[in-house]
Amino acid sequence: QVQLVESGGGFVQTGGSLRLTCVASGLTFNRNTMAWFRQTPGKEREFVAAVSRSGSTTVFGDSVKGRFTISRDDAKNTVYLQLKSLHPEDTAVYHCTADPSWRGDYIPRSGVEYDSWGQGTQVNVSS
Repeated sequence: QVQLVESGGGFVQTGGSLRLTCVASGLTFNRNTMAWFRQTPGKEREFVAAVSRSGSTTVFGDSVKGRFTISRDDAKNTVYLQLKSLHPEDTAVYHCTADPSWRGDYIPRSGVEYDSWGQGTQVNVSS
């Protein structure tokens, strides 16, 4: 059974930083594209960032590009999301997800293409 457990969320002021962590179990971690999405009540789930199986390719949503970074540590079955220059608009529940499908160089940005999801970690950014 795949489990993804996120942590690292919290309260931060505008301009602040956080690092989110997702620890995976029950899957062959290095055979999964890993991604982060975020969601706020009443809004659609939004793609934030993803990292390829090898870790060599990363992609980001337009609203976070240049401010967030994603990385993975396969030895720890862990993916990280570094959040910087946070805005109140970044307030959301951040979910980690995994895609075990081989897609070549393509990294999915749609949640329907990911299989397993964590419960999420709440990020609150105050103005």
